[in-house]
Amino acid sequence: MAALDSLSLFTGLGLSEQKARETLKNTALSAQLREAATQAQQTLGSTIDKATGTLLYGLASRLRDTRRLSFLVSYIASKKIHTEPQLSAALEYVRSHPLDPIDTVDFEQECGVGVIVTPEQIEEAVEAAINRHRPQLLVERYHFNMGLLMGEARAVLKWADGKMIKNEVDMQVLHLLGPKLEADLEKKPKVAKARLEETNRRTVKDVMENGETADQTLSLMEQLRGEALKFHKPGENYKTPGYVVTPHTMNLLKQHLEITGGQVRTRFPPEPNGILHIGHAKAINFNFGYAKANNGICFLRFDDTNPEKEEAKFFSAICDMVAWLGYTPYKVTYASDYFDQLYAWAVELIRRGLAYVCHQRVEELKGHNTLPSPWRDRPTEESLLLFEAMRKGKFSEGEATLRMKLVMEDGKMDPVAYRVKYIPHHRTGDKWCIYPTYDYTHCLCDSIEHITHSLCTKEFQARRSSYFWLCNALDIYCPVQWEYGRLNLHYAVVSKRKILQLVATGAVRDWDDPRLFTLTALRRRGFPPEAINSFCARVGVTVAQTTMEPHLLEACVRDVLNDTAPRAMAVLESLRVIITNFPAAKSLDIQVPNFPADETKGFHQVPFAPIVFIERTDFKEEPEPGFKRLAWGQPVGLRHTGYVIELQHVVKGPSGSVESLEVTCRRADAGEKPKAFIHWVSQPLMCEVRLYERLFQHKNPEDPTEVPGGFLGDLNLASLHVVEAALVDCSVALAKPFDKFQFERLGYFSVDPDSHQGKLVFNRTVTLKEDPGKM
Repeated sequence: MAALDSLSLFTGLGLSEQKARETLKNTALSAQLREAATQAQQTLGSTIDKATGTLLYGLASRLRDTRRLSFLVSYIASKKIHTEPQLSAALEYVRSHPLDPIDTVDFEQECGVGVIVTPEQIEEAVEAAINRHRPQLLVERYHFNMGLLMGEARAVLKWADGKMIKNEVDMQVLHLLGPKLEADLEKKPKVAKARLEETNRRTVKDVMENGETADQTLSLMEQLRGEALKFHKPGENYKTPGYVVTPHTMNLLKQHLEITGGQVRTRFPPEPNGILHIGHAKAINFNFGYAKANNGICFLRFDDTNPEKEEAKFFSAICDMVAWLGYTPYKVTYASDYFDQLYAWAVELIRRGLAYVCHQRVEELKGHNTLPSPWRDRPTEESLLLFEAMRKGKFSEGEATLRMKLVMEDGKMDPVAYRVKYIPHHRTGDKWCIYPTYDYTHCLCDSIEHITHSLCTKEFQARRSSYFWLCNALDIYCPVQWEYGRLNLHYAVVSKRKILQLVATGAVRDWDDPRLFTLTALRRRGFPPEAINSFCARVGVTVAQTTMEPHLLEACVRDVLNDTAPRAMAVLESLRVIITNFPAAKSLDIQVPNFPADETKGFHQVPFAPIVFIERTDFKEEPEPGFKRLAWGQPVGLRHTGYVIELQHVVKGPSGSVESLEVTCRRADAGEKPKAFIHWVSQPLMCEVRLYERLFQHKNPEDPTEVPGGFLGDLNLASLHVVEAALVDCSVALAKPFDKFQFERLGYFSVDPDSHQGKLVFNRTVTLKEDPGKM
């Protein structure tokens, strides 16, 4: 009976019956949705409309901290939060403010509560977007990507209703172009599409290289300059909300400006304990890009404070990936460069009564509601002697730590500054047996390097108070920390620990397995760095955490490879075809354009002989309706040859399977045009082709509500299909690892480093078109 009541309740929210039944199978989700709906009904005193029901479902399915449920339901039920962008902002806010109470004024400002977007504002924003693209719209007409107009209007009006924007776009485009003509209903001409994509790519390329935009598209550099409107200028740190000004601040800022000359300085500070992933690509683009957009410099600084997990291969791989994405650090530095200075400052903190040696165990320090240390008020001289004893190796690991006397933004009390670790360091050897923590090291290294903008992902917001506190406690230059939302992808895991589990279980080969979303894996799969940078530009700089669909990244890859990957022909599952009336005594040399849409980019030559190989799927003895390729009475053209072949005889083996075909050929212009032209190879090279699909079956493989059995139980067993005897035309014979090609009609492929003399290995980077089944 309870299940029937819940089913009725959920369908009353606007869920389809099927969706409601699926929700009931998820105990945690259904309980939270039931509670949300019940509370909303009590507030409304009436039935819940579909728009509110949709938001309640989104809340119940995405909220992790159940203590915030009633608070957020009250905002949804009262219509103060009434759009998806507002809900996303609200969820992000409660995630980043885990402790009570919530500052409602700040919350409502961050979530756009009370912000009214008028129809006139929407009209103006859409009109401005259309005017920016007017020449292109008039040429492309209804083939133009209208989503671009919506995106630009939405960027200006963050809290606007998406449907209202779409309706306004539709209306203004109709007013500009008039009703659709017959030509508008036809498929977009490839040449026009290529020219449009070339224009878009040039814009992104100019932006990424020069930091300038020729138009008003929302490029990454434009967003970075937009962020500069709220970022402080170098030397004006004190104008930042929340910045702590001391009697020494202004003098320290004056010295800072004398050293930097007012230059913008950023840093990319990875831990060298794993391979960079797609989320790091956003951080690299943001840190290096912001500096570049403002004529500044960016350091690559390794946060090498935990020798237990650091390996030499990670240092070199990180440097390689930064360079691969097209960035050159002003200087490569290491936290370990400053170990002596960091130790001296720790001693000074103790002397000032702001740090103490503590003997609480690691397990006692975990969490936020830890017991106060009984050693917090020990005498300064005693802590100085004990800290020196820690440095000299007189304590075992976990027996003593140095802790700072402060309470962090998230309520955590007295974070650890130093801990004992008897592990040699890759750069300092056995000199140290105590190592500083991130909370202690990061802001001090920023100060030493005179960083102006310390750009961090949102989860470090809780460390901002300790960042300011520590610099001011030591009376040294204090930079400003700014937080932005992380970039994540669906159907992926990027945690180092979880990738190690995938490697250990044999689910993937290594960190660079092309099914992963580490940068080394994406490079191996064939993703161009320009595409990754373009993707980061499209994602943009947002405060909210962003989780994107992989097909959006793949679309950026296609945009780049369409112009940079020369064409070749390959056959994955081959069928032998014998041309019985071949028009020459020996093979012919066929000129094939490298880029059919632009023949000025040259040609390559392939042989055309009496025996060719076609895809087995391009032939059917008994074709179903709509099949346009080779069949009885249905000739097909062979691409680039100028010839059409027609079936004469099917040769079958003892088991009845088709082994080869015999055909005749004629000139393509000597008769009726065939329904299709297929690719082929002749005198080919044998190669191995690896076809990749998603590694995981669910969007969020780490979410226990979606995948109760854990991410290792969510593996797609068909994520890799290896074609060991594929055939490719000889034009690729001299290809090197990471060279990229478009195999006509099949997709984009990249040469894998496993290739060796006489045996090329290709990875499928992406298919030619987005697969609707992957949506």
